[in-house]
Amino acid sequence: MMLLKSLASLCVLAAVALAVPAKEKRVHHHADLSDHDHNDAQGFQYDHEAFLGKEEAKTFDQLTSDESKDRLAKIVDRIDTDKDGYVSHGELHYWIKHRQRRYIEENVNKHWNEYDKNQDGKIGWEEYKNTTYGYYLDEEFDDVEDKDTYRSMLRRDERRFKTADRDGDGIATREEFTAFLHPEEFDYMKDLVVQETVEDIDKNGDGKINLYEYIGDMYTQEDGESEPDWVQTERKQFSDFRDANKDGYLDAGEVANWILPGEIDHADNEAKHLIHETDTDKDEKITKKEILANWNMFVGSQATNYGEDLTKRHDEL
Repeated sequence: MMLLKSLASLCVLAAVALAVPAKEKRVHHHADLSDHDHNDAQGFQYDHEAFLGKEEAKTFDQLTSDESKDRLAKIVDRIDTDKDGYVSHGELHYWIKHRQRRYIEENVNKHWNEYDKNQDGKIGWEEYKNTTYGYYLDEEFDDVEDKDTYRSMLRRDERRFKTADRDGDGIATREEFTAFLHPEEFDYMKDLVVQETVEDIDKNGDGKINLYEYIGDMYTQEDGESEPDWVQTERKQFSDFRDANKDGYLDAGEVANWILPGEIDHADNEAKHLIHETDTDKDEKITKKEILANWNMFVGSQATNYGEDLTKRHDEL
């Protein structure tokens, strides 16, 4: 069970289904800040979820107006990290990014205690290896085929762990362990993300991805089955766009452009939007007074959500 749980978290690039388009499996887009349309004329739900995170936004929707404003005032104090009485663009941008990363932090926290066996606040490679693979690498485990598979996975995990371990001391801090579990979130891990992707798809071991391998990663045609339209679309994507140098293969650079595309910084745009709408004196920073005067753009309440069904109240931020 331990192995299955860890593999589910660690193999972020593993194939999840044969008939799912590659863009749904491989491409690492940062999620948008909300599932709602960003249209202030229709309401501020997008802003609420961007500012609070999706789950906490639901909590605020069940509070009275006064309770929401009281909590918002406390949040403003936390956002103003330099305590100068203003929320700058940088502070607000950092806050929004932090709220959106909570799902990663929660995942890391869930696994931390499983691996930090000596409870020293760090995870050594040996701790991780023994907890995850110990039984399967023991001499008593005699399924040779499976043992070879686990050894291969162990080598891959060790390479990722050492890459995440920036100071090379064989011990992961919480930040390094986060990079190990979620390498696509860290710039210094992105070469490894590309390498693992190529290894997953490259079946003939030439270090490149050809069209057959590219399509095979997404789709296996059954006897008598006609090829879906989306597969034809992906073939065209490969030849017209992904294979930039038109040599019939995707090299590491082309794979990087595919799975790690340039991103719009949604948090940056939202910080600019909130400041623009709230900054009454146009000094490009906002005070607690300005925020509370425009509180319903930042947080919801029962009053702004017309008595939606009550949900379980979360702990205070």
